[in-house]
Amino acid sequence: MEIRRTRFDDPDAVKLNDLVQLEYVDRYGEGDVTQMEAAHFDPPQGLYLLVYDADGAAVASGGWRAREESADGLADGDAEIKRMFVAPHARGRGLARKVLAELEASAAAAGRTRMVLETGVRQPEAIALYKSSGYVSMPKFGIYRHDELSLCLAKRLPGTA
Repeated sequence: MEIRRTRFDDPDAVKLNDLVQLEYVDRYGEGDVTQMEAAHFDPPQGLYLLVYDADGAAVASGGWRAREESADGLADGDAEIKRMFVAPHARGRGLARKVLAELEASAAAAGRTRMVLETGVRQPEAIALYKSSGYVSMPKFGIYRHDELSLCLAKRLPGTA
């Protein structure tokens, strides 16, 4: 397995994004309509990662984008996790945990102070990953903040108050 930095509009990233959108449709009846652009993930204000298997196929993804204080609960210095996904055939190998660790380390190195994310109650494996990695509930933010199926989590990054 190899983790590579890339852009959100890389063809392999687009393929995995299409797969995660299908999974959202299966679980929630619709895809995620959160506004995202490739530039949101460009360093130093973000990062996008892909994991490749031994055959050179992209099997996992994840990214963070810089966020600042907003009326819906975000704070200066936040890094929002987006598109954490592992293809079904590659699950159970710890890939999401490796991607998450790399995202946290890169966000801290870029001066971000807190990781934040929005997930859904129909993604118990994602919730388990984040909670076992030290994430705690926070007030809801973003486009799904009024959705009863939405759950927002946060984690203070090491070395910050």
